[in-house]
Amino acid sequence: MQQIGIIMNGVTGRMGTNQHLIRSIVSLRDEGGVRLPNGEYVVPRPHLVGRNERKLQALADEHDIDQWTADPDLESCLAEDDEIYFDSQITTRRTEAILKAINEGKHVYCEKPLAMDLDTALKVASTAKQADTKHGIVQDKLWLPGLVKLKRLIDEDYFGEIHSVRVEFGYWVFTGHTQPAQRPSWNYRAEDGGGIIDDMFSHWSYVLENLFGRVESVRCLGKTHISRRVDEQGEEYEATADDTAYAIMELEDDIVAQLNSSWTVRVNRDDLLEIKVDGTEGSAVAGLRECKTQHRANTPKPEWNPDTPSEHDFYQDWETVPTNKIHENAFKQQWKKFIRHVVADEPFPWDFLAGAKGVQLTEASHQSWSEERKISLNELSI
Repeated sequence: MQQIGIIMNGVTGRMGTNQHLIRSIVSLRDEGGVRLPNGEYVVPRPHLVGRNERKLQALADEHDIDQWTADPDLESCLAEDDEIYFDSQITTRRTEAILKAINEGKHVYCEKPLAMDLDTALKVASTAKQADTKHGIVQDKLWLPGLVKLKRLIDEDYFGEIHSVRVEFGYWVFTGHTQPAQRPSWNYRAEDGGGIIDDMFSHWSYVLENLFGRVESVRCLGKTHISRRVDEQGEEYEATADDTAYAIMELEDDIVAQLNSSWTVRVNRDDLLEIKVDGTEGSAVAGLRECKTQHRANTPKPEWNPDTPSEHDFYQDWETVPTNKIHENAFKQQWKKFIRHVVADEPFPWDFLAGAKGVQLTEASHQSWSEERKISLNELSI
């Protein structure tokens, strides 16, 4: 049994703590490590790093972690022999840290978005490629049980010719005036890197490409529907970032995707994320964990008549896709794959170029909103 050192930067934040540290790395460590193709196991050894000494020490004590360093400049950490550098800081700090890690010969895995703009993202991806370091971007939603089931349907040609995709994502985030907000205030300040386009469109980029095909164009409208919110100190502030985005995207093979992303919507659907796919032979609706289908042969034949109440229950016409396997935490599954990529050289297609595609879609969506027109996306390469 061997160990692999992982510098984890930015894990004092909500996502870094819960998904990456506790539910992924600590869980893998406590299970005895990641199984390699030769049957041996490699155990992750986390080294926590960040800016808040108190939070770092508390995390280390709680989860029996020996190494932690309050060094925002990373110099002392990168000088040690840990093989992997992981970054889940806010995006504005990510690029400098990643380039330092690459320069020190570390393999790099990081949260999205990869960078604040496409030129910088391509620079980071090119630098990693030239340094011959292994690099990966978090694309966790690909391992959500509902999307795994949806991918199985696609692979088995259930839909026939897919012609449209509809994505509904979001929920009501309280403003803080009457109830505390369940998201941090910086999410709603553009000057701090906030906004739902920046937060979610890097997700939509890889979800759409991995399931249906590359995004070739986008039309996007962003809105700040709620202009005043209350921060963590109880102070009211101006919300300057978009809290809602409406987009139409054209994909490969003439597929049209419509996406609504919102922190100002009250949910009336089965889940916070819902992806509906329609094809010539069948349709499906996937959420975070479940997936339902309706085949052409089982499709009802409704008639439009607004003068009489409809007695048909359309929900009853859908069948649930069975859960044929145990689905582990999505972040944990991708962590396993990246560790095997580093140690055993297994394939890992979700690299920094994939991360740059997410930045490309985000940037094009902002441009579409600003210029009020469709923006085409070129195929990227480094």
